[in-house]
Amino acid sequence: MPSIVAGNGIVTHINVFTVAPERQDELVQSLIETVQAARRMPGWISASIHKSLDGRQVTNYVQFASREAAQRVTQQLLALGLIQRNTAIGTVSPGQYEVAFTLERS
Repeated sequence: MPSIVAGNGIVTHINVFTVAPERQDELVQSLIETVQAARRMPGWISASIHKSLDGRQVTNYVQFASREAAQRVTQQLLALGLIQRNTAIGTVSPGQYEVAFTLERS
C-alpha cells in the first residue's frame, strides 16, 4: 500500500503519460503488467495507476525504498522491454520525487 509521508526516505516516480483516448485502456493494462513484474524486485514498494477522465493522460505513481532501488528496478524493466512498450503507447514525462509535505483532514 502506498505510504505518503514526508521524511521517510522513500523515492517516488511520478510518470505522466499523454495518450490518444482510444489507447488509454491499452496503456493502463500495459502499466499494470509492468508493475506486476516490478513487484518481485528488491526495493520496489508500491504502484498506483490513475487515468484521466478525458482519456488523454495516465499517471503512474511508483514508490521505491531508495534511489538506488529505483535505478535497479528501472534497469531491469528496460532489459525486459516493458518500459519501451509503455512509451510506444504514450509519451511520458517522468519525474523522481521525495515527499516534502502532507496534510490530512482531522
